[in-house]
Amino acid sequence: MKSCEVNFDGLVGPTHNYGGLSYGNVASQNNCQQSSNPREAALQGLAKMKALMEMGFTQGVLAPQERPDVAGLRKLGFSGNDAQVIERAAKESMPLLAASCSASSMWVANAATVSPSADTADGRVHFTAANLNCKYHRSIEHPTTSRVLGAMFADQQHFAHHAALPAVAQFGDEGAANHTRFCRSYGEPGVEFFVYGRAAFDSRVPAPQKYPARQTLEASQAVARLHGLSAEGVVFAQQNPAVIDQGVFHNDVISVGNGEVLFYHEDAFLNTEPMLAELHNKLGQRGGRFQAICVPRSEVAVEDAVRSYLFNSQLLSRADGSMLLIVPEECRSNERVWNYLQRLLADDSPIREVKVFDLKQSMQNGGGPACLRLRVALNETELAAVNPGVIMTAPLYDTLTQWVDKHYRDRMSDSDLADPQLLTECRTALDELTQHLQLGAVYPFQIN
Repeated sequence: MKSCEVNFDGLVGPTHNYGGLSYGNVASQNNCQQSSNPREAALQGLAKMKALMEMGFTQGVLAPQERPDVAGLRKLGFSGNDAQVIERAAKESMPLLAASCSASSMWVANAATVSPSADTADGRVHFTAANLNCKYHRSIEHPTTSRVLGAMFADQQHFAHHAALPAVAQFGDEGAANHTRFCRSYGEPGVEFFVYGRAAFDSRVPAPQKYPARQTLEASQAVARLHGLSAEGVVFAQQNPAVIDQGVFHNDVISVGNGEVLFYHEDAFLNTEPMLAELHNKLGQRGGRFQAICVPRSEVAVEDAVRSYLFNSQLLSRADGSMLLIVPEECRSNERVWNYLQRLLADDSPIREVKVFDLKQSMQNGGGPACLRLRVALNETELAAVNPGVIMTAPLYDTLTQWVDKHYRDRMSDSDLADPQLLTECRTALDELTQHLQLGAVYPFQIN
């Protein structure tokens, strides 16, 4: 049975703003409190989706969340009607209001961890929503994320959904940003690669000193158990604590994998050689030929990787077996990174082409092409069971661009976040969006 990998890209929400909320994310902190352009951000993301669709890749859409999160503010002691809650929060705790307005759900690589049916014990595609408990503004996402994913992948015969792990530091889970999968083909059993930043219950394991390690070994192990993965189909690896302290807050900022290929920086991992050997052996046992492409620090420093988001790229398999690398414009703007990519293309490498996209609005807030997509490997039967309303088509692209033009502001600053009218605008837009995407009632304002 034919299988494919579908990229479900996060649609940027109406409250896209630069709140500088993500400690450890250099771009997020450097652009704190600058004015953003939600309309441009959403259109840039949609343009990438359309381009990949036109290249022949199956492309999906994942809806944003309701913001500001008024219900969350009420739990924190702000009372009154919706407008009064927002006005009081703006007056008494503007940073908290900014967190409650975050559009970070656009980075759906953090939405969940996904295991395809070829890997799982019960032969279903498994989803575990990420708890994202390292940051308040992200920890409030998973209830809506679970409802949206449930509306997209509703057929229980083919799809299994797990609640987020316990929201405590020991089980910090950042979803697919620290997970990838290697396989000979998408429909065959593969090897799932979980990368963690620290071990919560073993103080002997090295940990970063400056920035938090958001993913724990224990969380990755729990997800693997929930998904029914075999020991022969799993590899756990530790991210290098030194690069976390340089701004590599997720593994997808320092490596990307797809098919039989891992594209990674020399300083990405601890114990790199044993890890590569384990990947090679386990994938080999499943009929695959693992290939590692190491980017030397002498050619691209970690600092350049973080600034350009070279590794926060999409590595896509084309019909002829070659691979395409989708990178942000910042890679072309960085001379060292761009020179490396030209040398890579000149070599006998599986990566045969690089395409550049302008994602400046997302990049300035700390998310590149890989942050914007959640990968789901599906066979033909499973793809047919996906909610058809979320699969990108030319008519849907036109509908969504018109929807963005109608509902989104072209400027967002702190003063805009304090405007109670923004909540009304957001709810009106999302109510219409659920109809376009055939999601039903998934947002709190639609349910309560």
